[in-house]
Amino acid sequence: MIQEEMVVTAQTKIADGVFELRLSGRIATLVTEPGQFVHMRVPGESGMLSPVLRRPISICSVDPAHRELTLIYRVVGLGSQLLSNTCPGMKIDVFGPLGHGFPVDEVPAGGRALMIGGGVGVPPLYGLAEALTDRGIEVTHILGFRSDKDIFYEAQFAALGETVIFTDDGSHGRKGLVTDAIGEAAYDVAYACGPLPMLKAVQNVITEKPLFVSMEQRMGCGFGACLACAVHTTDAQDHKGYRRVCCDGPVFRAGEVELC
Repeated sequence: MIQEEMVVTAQTKIADGVFELRLSGRIATLVTEPGQFVHMRVPGESGMLSPVLRRPISICSVDPAHRELTLIYRVVGLGSQLLSNTCPGMKIDVFGPLGHGFPVDEVPAGGRALMIGGGVGVPPLYGLAEALTDRGIEVTHILGFRSDKDIFYEAQFAALGETVIFTDDGSHGRKGLVTDAIGEAAYDVAYACGPLPMLKAVQNVITEKPLFVSMEQRMGCGFGACLACAVHTTDAQDHKGYRRVCCDGPVFRAGEVELC
């Protein structure tokens, strides 16, 4: 991992309050696993101080040949609002790549993988789907959004494998929860990323096959020193009793940590 000023190459609004940001720099050549993330210092505007803490944003996809990262994020506060105002040519202070991502080698050769995502937990699953299909793995995606205006990357996922879209209000795809379709899918290994209630529900449904979950957690430092992102383990024999999402995760095997 390194710290560098990455150059903004593109910034596009792709859904309601959701932006796709592309950055160029050496960090793009150091990503080793889908599901890793970067820690970004959001630039302030003229006459305004930058937010003190960096923002962790998962890596959607990487193009090492062109030294480019693609990130997708939702505007939810001052930091992400400032980030959405950056333009091509501007530089952003980035620290990364960070964390342990999804283990792609858990799927047997010629096997099938199921990916379950919700909202802004969807982006890292795209890079995972790319990595798996490159290995000849058949992928199925179950993606949940609030409504049709919140949907992004449907066509991109569909180009890689079967894609089922759920919306809370039924305005696009199927109405309901992502867990409604898990029983319809054939898979050897499952991967999930999204809000905590979704991860809990998925973990309750998938009990007979390997499942890996990527946690969304507030972070301070991003490399394990501040312990702001610590979560408890479920193993009573574990003398440490916690894991740091930023460096021990953000991806964990289901049941390894408490989803609370």
